[in-house]
Amino acid sequence: MAEHVLEQADGRRDYLQPVMAGALAALVGYASTFTLVLAALTASGASPQQAGSGLMSVCIAIGLLNIVVSARVRLPVSFAWSTPGMAFLLTVGEPVGGFPAVAGAFIAAAALILLTGMVRPLARLVAAIPGPIANAMLAGMLLTLCLAPITAVAELPALALPIVLAWVLALRFARRYAVPVAVLVTGVALGATTHLPPGALDGSWPAFVPVLPVFTADAIIRIALPLYIVTMASQNLPGLAVMRANGYELKPAPLFVLTGIASGAAALLGGFTSNLAAITAAICAGPEAHPDPDKRWPAPIAAGVTYLLLAGGASLAAAFIAASPPLLIQAVAGLALLSSLAAALSGALGEEEARLPAIFTFVTTASGITLLGVGAPFWGLVGGIAIMALLRTRPLAGA
Repeated sequence: MAEHVLEQADGRRDYLQPVMAGALAALVGYASTFTLVLAALTASGASPQQAGSGLMSVCIAIGLLNIVVSARVRLPVSFAWSTPGMAFLLTVGEPVGGFPAVAGAFIAAAALILLTGMVRPLARLVAAIPGPIANAMLAGMLLTLCLAPITAVAELPALALPIVLAWVLALRFARRYAVPVAVLVTGVALGATTHLPPGALDGSWPAFVPVLPVFTADAIIRIALPLYIVTMASQNLPGLAVMRANGYELKPAPLFVLTGIASGAAALLGGFTSNLAAITAAICAGPEAHPDPDKRWPAPIAAGVTYLLLAGGASLAAAFIAASPPLLIQAVAGLALLSSLAAALSGALGEEEARLPAIFTFVTTASGITLLGVGAPFWGLVGGIAIMALLRTRPLAGA
């Protein structure tokens, strides 16, 4: 009897850690970029109601993707919206045809992602990334966020220092729960110090606003094609790299098909592209979600549930998070990702012949540059693979 009770307690502890990690991943993903989402949709011609509908629809889409896929394959596969895509959209402005044309471009981009999943050679090409280069790209993506705890201690010492100290102490005495303890202390700090401005909760909850899409050559060329490239290069490729760096080999084709379908459905309600998560995926798939890789799959399910809750209570969540210091949310995420950064650097530098290409990939990705509308992870990937191929090419005889 006593052994049965202990087994049940161990089972509850096994689920607690990935659930906390998944909830953190969703909160970090939402809190970091929901304002960008609303700004991009508004800049492209959406009314406030259409922008709210778009945000809610994409939250539901990625929430369902996280829950259904992870529960089905029992792997920590995470989905998110295309943050680089929204950053790109913010620079485009309103096209000819207004927001209906933007919705048409969203559907066209979704169709291209779907096609990538259906044409298997394209999907295999996307997945064929050398391990050291994939790890180096992941490390470069994680570096900035992993610096956030130190920056937060310098700028917000009264709030951030207790969080970091709690994490360090838990790391010493209960390593498995170091990140949940940091999350708990962060919640207490925010609850005690965050005050919503008057009238922040006034108004109705977001409602679905259907958008009748219009397909124009201008929007497809200016929005759909770049959005597809940015999403594949800056989200799906890094997302696969995150999974590979943590020991999970995925078949990308079915995932592209699912995200293409979800993106097309959300576009009818003003939503935009869904894709594999990148940085937040490291929280769900990394060792801090659970020491045992086979027990990390509940993390994306918890993230999906959190996204559904955020969609239903978007007004409250947006008001509370907007009133909280963003750096503090980034700090606790950085603590959660330190072990993933260490593992990625170890994997990137493990092979001597690939060390220089991996370092080039790392510094390029960490630079955060954007060229031709495409983010640094893509250029780090291309540069690293090119240097690796060059170094492995045999010199001509007699040279």
